[in-house]
Amino acid sequence: QVQLVESGGGLVQPGGSLRLSCAASGSMVFSFYAMGWYRQAPGKQRELVATITRTDSTNYADSVKGRFTISRDNAKNTVYLQMNSLKPEDTAVYSCNAKRTVLSTTSDYWGQGTQVTVSS
Repeated sequence: QVQLVESGGGLVQPGGSLRLSCAASGSMVFSFYAMGWYRQAPGKQRELVATITRTDSTNYADSVKGRFTISRDNAKNTVYLQMNSLKPEDTAVYSCNAKRTVLSTTSDYWGQGTQVTVSS
């Protein structure tokens, strides 16, 4: 069984910063997985925020480029999302994802999410 537990969300003023963490545990080799952060705002579909591959290649949604940074620490089985210059439109539930595809089999895990609210 695999668990992904997010932390670090909260209420922040526009222009502020937060750092999200996602700790993985259970029957997975963390370094084998691509990791990602997704978010879902009320009334909207879930959207990709950022991903990081096994080899530390990163990808970002256009809306967060230059403001957010994804990173991973394989020794701690943890992926991070540093969020700077936060805007009200960043308000959402942020969820962590772990994905690995071997041949035709995909292992795909999600955390429960952490709320980020950007408001004055």
